[in-house]
Amino acid sequence: MRAAPTCPRCFGPLHGPSAWSTSFRCDTHGDVLPYQPPHPPTSMALEAMRKTSVVPVWLPWPLPPGWLVTGFAEVGDQRTGGRASVVALSGPSLMAEGPADLLIIAEEPGIGLGASFAGLDGPDPGEGFDAGPPNAKIEVLGHPTAMWCVGGVDDRAVYAGEALGNWLWAIAWPADAGWVIALSELALRDARDQDLDVPFGAFSPRLED
Repeated sequence: MRAAPTCPRCFGPLHGPSAWSTSFRCDTHGDVLPYQPPHPPTSMALEAMRKTSVVPVWLPWPLPPGWLVTGFAEVGDQRTGGRASVVALSGPSLMAEGPADLLIIAEEPGIGLGASFAGLDGPDPGEGFDAGPPNAKIEVLGHPTAMWCVGGVDDRAVYAGEALGNWLWAIAWPADAGWVIALSELALRDARDQDLDVPFGAFSPRLED
């Protein structure tokens, strides 16, 4: 049996819908859409995300050398559809021992999932995060898209931007693995519109933060 959904802003427990409300409720953040238990890295899980997600399911393609897709997650339910999507990847770390992990997140404004993974208090990147020149650019559907470094927890690199009217987050562990965002010329495709032969690895524990 899968675990219960949690709050996308703090990963805390939720009160489920009742006879008086159709919403999920967090004691700290009020009514929220539920962060569903993560999906394993399988073609069946990817297909399920493709069918239900309202926002893009961003997948770097081609993958950086040596990288594998290691899981999926989403915010929403059968009533709302997926209002935030997460694709997890793992690969070699060039500057530290052991593997590096990367989450690519698309979400509607106000959901708060990307900020939670980044270690931020608010639901979005924060006012003024894009005031200066971008720190990186990644290709989204063939177009260069600006990304800015966002302060979060010290053990990770956090970049945020906007694509197709939704927040776009790229979060890498350890912090030195930010090179895969800034220097590897990532090109994102929307997996909802692609039938790709995706290579999978072991499930990423980052999805369970």
